[in-house]
Amino acid sequence: MTGALPLREWRSRVVMPRLNHPDYALLSAVVGLVSLGIVMVFNASYFPAQERAGYPLYFFYKHLISIGFGVVLLAILSQVRLEVFERAAWPLLALAIILLAVVLVPGIGVVRNGARRWLALGGFSFQPAELAKIAVILYLATSIARKQQRMSSLVFGVMPHLLVVGVCAALIVRQPDFGSSAILSLTMLAMLYVGGVRSAHLGALGGLFVAAVIAAVIISPYRMVRFTTFLDPWSDPRGPGFQLVQSYIAFGSGGLVGAGLGASRQKMFYLPEAHTDFILPVVGEELGFLGIVLVVALFAIVGMRGFRIAMRHPDPFGSILAFGITANLMISAVVNACVVLGLLPTKGLPLPFLSYGGTAMIFTLAQVGILSSLSRTTG
Repeated sequence: MTGALPLREWRSRVVMPRLNHPDYALLSAVVGLVSLGIVMVFNASYFPAQERAGYPLYFFYKHLISIGFGVVLLAILSQVRLEVFERAAWPLLALAIILLAVVLVPGIGVVRNGARRWLALGGFSFQPAELAKIAVILYLATSIARKQQRMSSLVFGVMPHLLVVGVCAALIVRQPDFGSSAILSLTMLAMLYVGGVRSAHLGALGGLFVAAVIAAVIISPYRMVRFTTFLDPWSDPRGPGFQLVQSYIAFGSGGLVGAGLGASRQKMFYLPEAHTDFILPVVGEELGFLGIVLVVALFAIVGMRGFRIAMRHPDPFGSILAFGITANLMISAVVNACVVLGLLPTKGLPLPFLSYGGTAMIFTLAQVGILSSLSRTTG
């Protein structure tokens, strides 16, 4: 049994003429998320910045600079034609693999909290794993589009993609950054599904992914601690379970309408990484359940418009590329939400558009720029 080709089938029914304007609904939702993120990063980073940098607006200003770079990149990429993205796929992938290897070299890669994930660029840091996400999506879209009639083959449809993405994922795990590696792998599985990989092959890949996750947890003591803590954070609320317990308290304290902007107590050194990976609990505490609903609604718009672009794009490469980018953004958002709600073990993954994070924000907005470019052809 072969996998379905939903994108190919849907495209043939709803192909639209080329337009001159981007998807304004998509861009409006992104603006809403980024704007909310600016407010929440200001609220959540004020005290940590004062303690770590001696200046309360240190993280906030860096966040604004990252958004500025990201917006410029978004604007540029939104004007790039489809064939340029296709030609850039292999060179960008090669650059990403080289940088992923370079960052592991002692003395070159910057170590923070025991992880070697960054390259220093003046006063800023660059995280190659974020570039790798875009590079892998471009590569997969290019390869799948060119092999449409051979995607059901194990040799041509599965093995080359598994090898390339496996190299990138292995280098990212070495940093260690298991979360980004998992996101990359899940994005690959989603893209291979819409590309037409056989259901049996896809099931085998899914099983391989699960086995790899289990093995990574078993062989790594700190991952095992995170996993057992995730199962029962209250067993040690002052130790490994501290962050998740504080996240629960933040959500619970918000109620329906929240305590009000700036009124979060958990951000005052109770909730670790409140301005990065755990910014959603701060939203829940200050804006309540309604604030969380707003965030979910904005992400739903981004997802629906992104998948709409994928279904309507007349070119196979553009269609698969739009799907891959949208899937990556949605998977990242869902995983982050599951982590802060205690539905998945704690991982260091930012919430797209909202969390503080220089490279992550820049390349997230770059992905929106690519989607914006693709939307000009779809209507």
